[in-house]
Amino acid sequence: SLTEEVNVNLQKDVIDGSARASVSVLGDILGRALKNLDGMLQMPYGCGEQNMAKLAPNIYILQYLKNTNQLTPEIQERATNYLTSGELTLNWNKHNKTQKVCFFFFFYKDHQFNWLTAFVLRSFAKAQSFIFIDPSVMEQSKTWLEGKQRENGCFQQVGKLFNNRMRGGVSDDVTLSAYITAAMLERNVAADSPVLSNSLSCLKASMRDLTNTYTTALMAYVFTLAGDTEARTLLLGHLDKVGVSQGGFLHWSQTAEDTSASLSVEISSYVLLAKLSASPSTEDLGYAAKIVRWLTTQQNYYGGFSSTQDTVVALQALALYSTLVFSPEGSSTVTIQAPSTELTFDVNQNNKLLYQERLLQDVEGKYSVEVKGTACAVIQLSTHYNIPTPRGDKILSVELNWMKHPCVTSYPSVSTNRYSGKQPTTNMVILDIKVLSGFSIDLRGTPLVDRVEQKQDHVLVYLEEVGSILVQEFPVSNLKPAVVRIYDYYQPSKSNIQSHSMNRNICGLRIRFEES
Repeated sequence: SLTEEVNVNLQKDVIDGSARASVSVLGDILGRALKNLDGMLQMPYGCGEQNMAKLAPNIYILQYLKNTNQLTPEIQERATNYLTSGELTLNWNKHNKTQKVCFFFFFYKDHQFNWLTAFVLRSFAKAQSFIFIDPSVMEQSKTWLEGKQRENGCFQQVGKLFNNRMRGGVSDDVTLSAYITAAMLERNVAADSPVLSNSLSCLKASMRDLTNTYTTALMAYVFTLAGDTEARTLLLGHLDKVGVSQGGFLHWSQTAEDTSASLSVEISSYVLLAKLSASPSTEDLGYAAKIVRWLTTQQNYYGGFSSTQDTVVALQALALYSTLVFSPEGSSTVTIQAPSTELTFDVNQNNKLLYQERLLQDVEGKYSVEVKGTACAVIQLSTHYNIPTPRGDKILSVELNWMKHPCVTSYPSVSTNRYSGKQPTTNMVILDIKVLSGFSIDLRGTPLVDRVEQKQDHVLVYLEEVGSILVQEFPVSNLKPAVVRIYDYYQPSKSNIQSHSMNRNICGLRIRFEES
């Protein structure tokens, strides 16, 4: 048996009546993600990379269920429908003369992306056992990528990387080259083929500098797939020294200063993949269990993580771990002792994928969790509550400034967004504007805007880095305040939220973006 105590304390400024708590129990690490195949991230899915991030986890979960004989016709039908719809919405371009295929982010972009093409390639290679993938598209994508290889074996960057973490700290080429090499190795391209032999040589030459933890973890996975024991041992040895171990949990961060949860999840997942992709020993599985324990603490309510890439890589790693440690036997009993109630859950082989959830009468207080038995049990305590719009300095900020102006002549006011982080620019940024009643959006004269989506009463603006205009169409009395949220898509913790409202003298809002 195992017992753990959890103290739940809410912030002091929680809005009265908004707090609620629930506890959920599953018999499988991937059960929560399986329940939410259509939406593990409550984020927009407007471009090619984000559509792939919605598609790829389905592939890993299907593979896991198939390998452990848990795949039912109902689950397969639901998941393959998501795979098919995701594949159909991808943006791709075919060069008629060379018969080469590459993928790009938005429909109107005229430049291709070798990173996204590699992402598609590694995902399609696994998806083709569940849905039809045109073999010619796969082969032509591989050929297009090979054409971007430099003489030194590294791959040149084509197109802008919206996730600036992929640029790495060693050089722009090394991290990208490691990613493309991993994609080809996962597609079972031979490590001694000319293209991969050259790219592996490029990566080996960069091993003199292992200051970038992200790149080191990714290369450890690459050399594991390539069967290079010497390079793998060196890289994993270095990672073992810089890992953060505490109370049976193990993870990695980029630097002591940069502790982004999203980036830490991705790095730790690559280390987990490297540990488990080469006939792991019992000792390796014990080491991996520490990483898995930490990763599961980072999962959100829906089974995903903070953003797209960390969700994809983490679920790939968790699926591999779950396959290796899967047992078709055993059962467990989970007892939750809350301040004013006691709840009991049974986990067995007949209901291990069943999502069991109960609301809790108490939101705050001390909870005791006890598990007895021999089956895996994953317990998550979730609290939800509302707070007033946060204030204070953030890496990203949005300022709402209002000015009086006759509605009929021009746009009435200006709001400025600023970025004050350490990177030269942000990643792709999302501006989520809850639109006031009676207003619409106008995007004339906004060069950094890549895409705009409207979902119910929200306008989602995709910004290439770090305007958009809300224009009043008709007056509405007694308007309630709405919220503007701006955040880095790949590191959502870098965000800011501001409320905005209108009085009778205000007739519009204009937002201008400046980089600082």
